[in-house]
Amino acid sequence: LEKVFQLFAQVTPGPGQLASGLGIGLFLVRSLIEMHGGTVVAESAGPGQGSTFTVTLPCLPVPAPTPAAAAAGGRAEASSLRVLVVDDNVDAAETLTTFLDMIGAQTRAVYDGPAVVPAALEFRPDVVLLDIGLPGMSGYDVARALRAEPALARAALVALTGWGAEDDRRKAMDAGFDHHLTKPVDLEVLQGVLHSHGPDGIRTAKG
Repeated sequence: LEKVFQLFAQVTPGPGQLASGLGIGLFLVRSLIEMHGGTVVAESAGPGQGSTFTVTLPCLPVPAPTPAAAAAGGRAEASSLRVLVVDDNVDAAETLTTFLDMIGAQTRAVYDGPAVVPAALEFRPDVVLLDIGLPGMSGYDVARALRAEPALARAALVALTGWGAEDDRRKAMDAGFDHHLTKPVDLEVLQGVLHSHGPDGIRTAKG
């Protein structure tokens, strides 16, 4: 069973049979899984009993502690952050909030534009991760509405969007965003942005 993962593995032919091979498929499967820190094993009760392939993958990488976090006993800087996630893709929003919860942030998710300002006034986030293409109200308009609220003046606005052209970045900055990240977001880059807006790094109101 272990040999089936070898490149171009061959089975022993029976009488009158041509040699048959497994090609590169299972070799690629194991290679890709191991690149992600996982394992794959094959099991079978014997001829005619079928086979079971079990893939094990880590859910998410454990974030490397920053020097400040290590000095504080390993607690991540994000642990003191309140992060509002805004995305009309519910699965994407829930995945992101799960990651943020894992690194210790306090999170809340909103799925349409008009609901953002009321949620932000109640939650008082330190950081808002805001999609641009939202139903009911674009992310640009939401950003302007957030910037018009004095109570939210210290919140950092991060555009998290599939629109990554230079013109899109300019529009985001003009609307009041502090950062522009393109989907799929690099989690290390996102953590760097969050850490830059910790308790000692929260942005000051513009103007």
